[in-house]
Amino acid sequence: MRKYLFSAGFALLVAATSVSIAAMTPPAFASQIKYVVNNIPITTGDIAHRAAFFKLQRKKGDAAQEMIDQTLRLAEARRLGIRISDQQVDAAYQRFASNNKMPLAKLDAVMSQSGVTKDHFKEFIRAQMAWNQALSARYRSGEGGSVTEQDAVRRMLDKGGSKPTAMEYMLQQVIFVVPASERAATLGKRKREADAMRARFNGCSTTREFAKGLLDVTVRDLGRVLAPQLPSDWAEQIKATKVGGATPTRETERGVEFIGICSSREVSDDKAAQMVFQAEGGSNDKDADELSKKYVDELRKKATIVER
Repeated sequence: MRKYLFSAGFALLVAATSVSIAAMTPPAFASQIKYVVNNIPITTGDIAHRAAFFKLQRKKGDAAQEMIDQTLRLAEARRLGIRISDQQVDAAYQRFASNNKMPLAKLDAVMSQSGVTKDHFKEFIRAQMAWNQALSARYRSGEGGSVTEQDAVRRMLDKGGSKPTAMEYMLQQVIFVVPASERAATLGKRKREADAMRARFNGCSTTREFAKGLLDVTVRDLGRVLAPQLPSDWAEQIKATKVGGATPTRETERGVEFIGICSSREVSDDKAAQMVFQAEGGSNDKDADELSKKYVDELRKKATIVER
């Protein structure tokens, strides 16, 4: 499922690679509030950008309804605590340019001249990444026809494979808390403090001792986590960090954080098989489409949507 959602989220047909940028004039979009979705405004400019996006994709669709759905999806992801950072979006935008063999400047120009704009496309990327995580969470909870541990093993063995293994990590999260009201004034100082503590980190047993003399530092034991269950925004850093070490610090909505790797081991059991099966796309595209549509339909029924 995860593989399907990622590819679906970035399946843009870059017809603009064959378009003469110099011959194009960027459309001018007036911007007035057209819809209010759960107190979140959608403007005529937003809708026009999405219509331009459809045109660039050579795809038919209702731009207004798509913007309503995107607003609902993003709001639901935020409710679930899912946050996609600007750095993640920028990296995905860069990968998109690279995959289409385009320098960033050309992709920027395509987005501008087509009327999509770089900012609108990046917000689309953010929404797709967040919805990917929201759908994955629902799928794992069982609402998407979750595969049992025994079923996962049976299916893999039926395909001629062996029971898979997965890395299991014991993790510890350290948060240097920065209240929103103090963020501008203290974030830099807190990051220096977090970097200093992270440099001294040499295993999870001493973390709380190090934190005792520091103000507003939270240490959380995350317990054992299988590799396919790692949060997407931390996964690569965790996998690249040796046992007894800590990931680089990151600025988050809570403040400045890093994650310590207490231990890791390779496990082979039914639970690992289930996680690997689901992470590698145990469901098909049709299942993912149906789950996404059902989820959005539920959000629409509960939403307050006002047309101006």
